Amino acid sequence: MPGKGEIMMNLTYEKNGDYMIPMLQVDEQPEGTLTKYGLMRKNYLQEHKKGIYTGLLLKGKLKEHLLTIQEQAEQRMELLTGQMMKQEGVTEKLKAENQMLWIQKMNNIRHSAEEIVLRELVYSL
Repeated sequence: MPGKGEIMMNLTYEKNGDYMIPMLQVDEQPEGTLTKYGLMRKNYLQEHKKGIYTGLLLKGKLKEHLLTIQEQAEQRMELLTGQMMKQEGVTEKLKAENQMLWIQKMNNIRHSAEEIVLRELVYSL
């Protein structure tokens, strides 16, 4: 019986010449494609949080974690962008009247929102 934090594994082996090769089976991975925030989170964990990255990988939970962070980041970006647009008075009317100002304000809003998302979700524990 495994103790706290230990994993009990039942391995089967197949004889291959003089060697016994373990028959490993990979857990089913969640559906979904990693995009910008999921890939950024993966790179961050690989480079700065190797223990967490390895733990998630060995437990078969890495992709699930990355997809969760990705979804949260996308939702947070949408929410923050909408709030900031309202706060800054960035509307369709402004877009029609002064497209260059609208683009400038939208770029600033997206940049600010992304900084928050990266700090809160992608580059955090």
